[in-house]
Amino acid sequence: MVRLACGIVTDAPIGIFDSGFGGLTVARAVMDQLPHEAVVYLGDTARQPYGPKPIGEVREYALECLDHLVAQGVKALVIACNSASAAMLRDARERYDVPVVEVILPATRRAVAATRSGHIGVICTKATAQSLAYDDAFAAAPHLTVTTQVCPRFVDLVEQGVTSGPELQAVAHEYLDPLTEAGIDTLILGCTHYPLLTGVISYVMGDEVTLVSSAEECAKDVYRTLVQHGIERGASDPPVHRFLTTGQPEEFATHGRRFLGPELEAVTQYAGGAWVISA
Repeated sequence: MVRLACGIVTDAPIGIFDSGFGGLTVARAVMDQLPHEAVVYLGDTARQPYGPKPIGEVREYALECLDHLVAQGVKALVIACNSASAAMLRDARERYDVPVVEVILPATRRAVAATRSGHIGVICTKATAQSLAYDDAFAAAPHLTVTTQVCPRFVDLVEQGVTSGPELQAVAHEYLDPLTEAGIDTLILGCTHYPLLTGVISYVMGDEVTLVSSAEECAKDVYRTLVQHGIERGASDPPVHRFLTTGQPEEFATHGRRFLGPELEAVTQYAGGAWVISA
């Protein structure tokens, strides 16, 4: 164990927060890109989805969950929820003494680099769209045109396990055809559930449109942040990952393995100080 002058322990885990299951796509990307790092993940499944909720309510819930992760002794925080990032990123960076990484700016940077025509699309939840977080992120590139499309049913379908089939294709065409007609050449998947729909989104949009995953780009930013702060974990013992939920552990484990895979083993419930562990 190494404790830096700033007080950060290099062997401490990375804290990843999401309103529910979608942030597990970020956890998957972080675990793939940083295989020596331990992760502690907290999904606020008891109060999800955040997408339709008012920004103030999202901010309150998200900061409460981040407070709990910080109390676990994490060395960095990842806000793996577009709605939460939009609601309270600035608050989080002022509130905590560890680096904070989010999903919006990394995806924006990648989209700016990828676009050929200068016309970018963003698909996201209602809360993310209303926050104008992506519009603000693109403000430094006023020469670009950004078209935003709210896709509320995508999250429900993913959590029901529907990632293919005629129903999903019909919904995808409803949401995505206007973006095709608008002439975008790059599309940000602005919700961490959406990587599980890459197949249908790519099929509907066509090969000419570059898809940018906010989950993958966030994981790259986590890597960059650890290196810049000198807080990478050495290749010693295998990392131990922990998964927490404010909802039911059994439900989280069942749905969560669809997002993450077999690494999701025991799940612990946190609700007002009460802990319940499920295999």
